[in-house]
Amino acid sequence: MEFLLITLLNGVTYGLLLFMLSSGLTLIFSMMGILNFAHASFYMLGAYLAFQVGARLGFWPALLVAPLLVGALGAAVERLGVRKAHRFGHVAELLFTFGLSFLVEELVQLVWGKAAVDYRVPPSLDGAAFTLFRTSFPLYKGFMMAVSLAMLLGLYLAITRTRVGLVIRASLTRPEMVQALGHDVPRVFTLVFGSGAALAALAGVIAGNAYVTEPGMAAAMGPIVFVVVVVGGLGSLGGAFLASLLIGVLQTFMVASDFSVVDLARRLGLGVPDAPALARLSLTQLAPIMPYLLMVAVLIFRPRGLMGARET
Repeated sequence: MEFLLITLLNGVTYGLLLFMLSSGLTLIFSMMGILNFAHASFYMLGAYLAFQVGARLGFWPALLVAPLLVGALGAAVERLGVRKAHRFGHVAELLFTFGLSFLVEELVQLVWGKAAVDYRVPPSLDGAAFTLFRTSFPLYKGFMMAVSLAMLLGLYLAITRTRVGLVIRASLTRPEMVQALGHDVPRVFTLVFGSGAALAALAGVIAGNAYVTEPGMAAAMGPIVFVVVVVGGLGSLGGAFLASLLIGVLQTFMVASDFSVVDLARRLGLGVPDAPALARLSLTQLAPIMPYLLMVAVLIFRPRGLMGARET
């Protein structure tokens, strides 16, 4: 029971972090139809800027300042780059954001070096939130969960209960009508792209000190984010939330397990004969490829994703 509860909490924490990162990409795609390959780079910039700002002002100002700075950068990228690439089609957009991701990684290495930086959990959040079965659950992980849930609630209310959200949703389906009513649709696109970048940066701020802040963090998280978006359904915020929790919990349980698929089947009471060596790989060894196997299965049996409205 202790193993199940602690691993479940860790899995939910990781899943909520994935949602924070994927929600911005989902928002951008649902509004603009752009799969932004540089999205994880904004996540990395959020962590590095929080480290830099936090060294001077502390963690709490960095929690606000870093996402705002990255959001402004994202808005500039959309205005000066993505908007012009859009004239030449989706391939140009993908190539532009793909190249931007490499540019950001090189700039990060030039400014902060190739080694990991010393970005630490703030002392006020460095401790135990509670003890469960003699196992302490870190206070900072509880903080990560609280920020993720607050962001989910705020994003939902902003999209469904505010005038800005109404304009954004209308611009998605009837951009000509919204333009005729006097709203600047290109400015709305810039706002959405900048907001998506800021959400990615917020994930970087709270994850950079919990895990590691180094130049490879964008490359490590980028593929998983696209898996979440595809599994949940392109453009579906609810689907991204469901897929994030599913992948986070499954991957965490697999990492924490030291038996193979055959052993698992036998523990469940299934009569399984001797299997080849491949089937005897431990779940821990299979954990890194689990999200991609899940994505392939979803694309085969439900191409639009768990809750998506668009066909992939």
